[in-house]
Amino acid sequence: MKQFLLIIFILFPLTLHSQKDSTNIVRNFPQKAFTRESPVTNITIYPVPVRENSFSIKADREISAVKVTNMIGQDIFRATYTNPVTATKVILKNPVRGMYLVTIGFVDGTRIVRKVMIENPE
Repeated sequence: MKQFLLIIFILFPLTLHSQKDSTNIVRNFPQKAFTRESPVTNITIYPVPVRENSFSIKADREISAVKVTNMIGQDIFRATYTNPVTATKVILKNPVRGMYLVTIGFVDGTRIVRKVMIENPE
């Protein structure tokens, strides 16, 4: 009986391994086809975590748009600047505690997304 169980325990994994799908798909897409490379940009978002209804953004390049989105994709704040700025203040109406995505658009068309945590004021 022990030999029978030993044989089953040895052969069973081998049969599973031989049935494994071994198809490998290699995709070599050029990286620049899907994303526009962004030059190195220093972005500062403060205070972190956000405890009030506002936070500030500073960048070393000109910002043309700012969008704040909650984690289910709803826009909470959206601003477009006709005269690009390097610093701006985002004021949210009745923010709910949670994680938000801040999308910063620059004049050259590139975008950078950062996460911001909003907490209830203490």
